[in-house]
Amino acid sequence: MSADLTSRPAGERFALSPFALNALVATYLLVACNKTFWGHLMRIFDGRVLAAAGFVLVIWALILLLIALLAVRRLQKPVLIGLLIIAAVSSYYVDVLGVVVDREMIQNAMTTTFAESKHLITLRFISHVVLYGILPAALVLWVPVRRSGIGRAAAGWALVTVGATAMVVGILFANFKGYSAVLRERKELLASAQPLAPVAAAARYARMILKSSTIVVATTGADAKPGPLLSKAGPPVLMVIVAGETARAANWSLGGYGRETNPMLAARDILYFSNVSSCGTATAVSLPCMFSPLTQAEYSFNGGLSNENLLDVLARAGFKVEWWDNNTGDKAVAARFSPVFMTEKDSPEHCQKGNECNDGVFLKRLTELSQTMTQNTVVVLHQIGSHGPSYWLRYPDEREVFTPVCKTPDLAACSAQEIVNAYDNTILYTDQTLSETIDMLDAQDRVIPALYYVSDHGESLGEGGLYLHGAPAFMAPTEQTHVPMVLWMSARFRERFALDQACLAKETGDAVSHDNMFSTVLGLVDVSTTARNPALDLTAPCRPGA
Repeated sequence: MSADLTSRPAGERFALSPFALNALVATYLLVACNKTFWGHLMRIFDGRVLAAAGFVLVIWALILLLIALLAVRRLQKPVLIGLLIIAAVSSYYVDVLGVVVDREMIQNAMTTTFAESKHLITLRFISHVVLYGILPAALVLWVPVRRSGIGRAAAGWALVTVGATAMVVGILFANFKGYSAVLRERKELLASAQPLAPVAAAARYARMILKSSTIVVATTGADAKPGPLLSKAGPPVLMVIVAGETARAANWSLGGYGRETNPMLAARDILYFSNVSSCGTATAVSLPCMFSPLTQAEYSFNGGLSNENLLDVLARAGFKVEWWDNNTGDKAVAARFSPVFMTEKDSPEHCQKGNECNDGVFLKRLTELSQTMTQNTVVVLHQIGSHGPSYWLRYPDEREVFTPVCKTPDLAACSAQEIVNAYDNTILYTDQTLSETIDMLDAQDRVIPALYYVSDHGESLGEGGLYLHGAPAFMAPTEQTHVPMVLWMSARFRERFALDQACLAKETGDAVSHDNMFSTVLGLVDVSTTARNPALDLTAPCRPGA
């Protein structure tokens, strides 16, 4: 019998050494849970068999090293079981939906709600996790392990960790030029390696959260005050900021999409900005970034938390600030205010599908506010918009215009056209809710209203094998970063703030981004502050004397 097995009386199970069990699990993880990794490997190392084999050995050694560092003595089986489950869960989203599990994706998972996450738990997902994670974990739990004394175990542990490290370093340096180019230019390869990628992402997320625990918030726009136009006596100003969700510009007919997905907005006096880029590809990044005084190049999680944002500056200038949420929360944007979550009590007719509300839920409450408010007010409506994968839940049945539609969160079970049809219906419903909001605001002559809409990020609908959103910057497709932006100003708003709509219309085709939102909103409502950057304020050239 080999050194990894031990003789036992008849009828008893064989036993594995700790190293043998670790090596077997590392091999299983590499072979069975890395379909996407193998696909990338074969494409990147096309025809270079020895280089590809060397890289496979590097990944195997890294998995073994990870196991050896964590799975010590009695922690061995719990750690192995945990890694098997992690790899099974992560490989499903990577292999089936094309998702990359990086730090931002871990952040999304940690800040989501049950209502959102339950749509990702499908029968296909459960079957995958059982087959690739739970059954192997049960086998690990079943097999006996032959333990050595502490001294011998420590020597074995040192031998494995040093050996695995030496294998990684030796192979990489044997072809340093070739491998360094791959690691530098083809980041998707390591980003798909299971369970290395999700474990590394979780560690980076934990480090980011630990660093944020000591953050002190710096004042932004300490000098903020009403400008001369805002200070003029008159009815209160109502600025409605609509934070859209998962709307991609590619499917907006206002931007040239072949289907008529924006018929109602097209009939209204709005400005549609057709060349807008998002700060990120997921809500946890884009939402705080778009309200931040920092640009995309400057923004980070800690940087966003360290600085007051647009809402703080507006409040300092005398605005009452409201945040109404029909999504997964404000991501700390409204941390110094009191966010309100929309529920069935706000508008029962809009909350019938699975106890979730569509975005029609905002209108009644906003109408009541516009009829009773007495001071300048900014209201943020955080939409559920086009959030997937359950697109069919985002609009009422009567707004299901494009058919047939995908009516399961298991997108792999639907045709490409069914997915697009369901998604386009969400855009059509956003068109309706924005238009109804504009009409209601325009009819309220006791306030001076305007509406600013921009989506937080876009969405992949199967292009290139990608679904949903959250792709890292190095591989994010335009479907996830090119977003729609709409500005509507009532005639009395334009008059009050001396804004030339024809001038603004000339900017609608220019390349703009979430970077413009902070300064543009301050410019729209004439908040005077050194925090406003005229170069990013789209209104700056469009006032008399500018």
